[in-house]
Amino acid sequence: MTDYTGDVAPGGPTDTRELEHLVIRKIAVSEMSNNAYLLTCRATGEQLLIDAADDPTRLTALIREGTGSLEHIVTTHQHWDHVRALPDLVDAFHPRTYAGRDDAEALPVRPDVRLAQGDRITVGQCELAVIHLRGHTPGSVAVAYADPAGHTHLFTGDSLFPGGIGNTKNPGQSFDSLIEDVSARLFDVFDDETWVYPGHGGDTTLGAERPHLTEWRERGW
Repeated sequence: MTDYTGDVAPGGPTDTRELEHLVIRKIAVSEMSNNAYLLTCRATGEQLLIDAADDPTRLTALIREGTGSLEHIVTTHQHWDHVRALPDLVDAFHPRTYAGRDDAEALPVRPDVRLAQGDRITVGQCELAVIHLRGHTPGSVAVAYADPAGHTHLFTGDSLFPGGIGNTKNPGQSFDSLIEDVSARLFDVFDDETWVYPGHGGDTTLGAERPHLTEWRERGW
């Protein structure tokens, strides 16, 4: 396994994590420092991108760091900074596209698959579980890969970060909804070793964040 840290910056190199069956590549793009993740099945070369946020040229280079093909794109939520490269990558690679069903109509490309809690996405010989996390947007989703040779890898979009849940202060957002879903659907389901890959910034683990859940509830953000 490579010495993965999860620390990336716009214009900087890819950080790569090599698992037994899956390779995870992470980059940051745009003035918002959005994270994008490329997942590559080792057995088949099939690839999935999480959040075509911006900079299609850089994302295309990322895809070519893998096998060069792109079969799937998952959009974690509808916000503009996570979807700006989506039309260009769909035109270039013709992947199957996925997003939460309650965010689908707000996307610049309507998804082929509208995701719900408990759905599964297959990438070659690897499988991702879909978790619907309501509150940051109505249709926000996370996806989880349970590594049979290790721990779970959880891609949370803007619903969970180091230090707290995502923003819920704008109209249509709900702190109560998001904290309940993050608690019940993430912390109550996955163990402390679960690695969290958020939509911006550095990574964390559920074990690092679990002691602070009560604090987050009390402060209301």
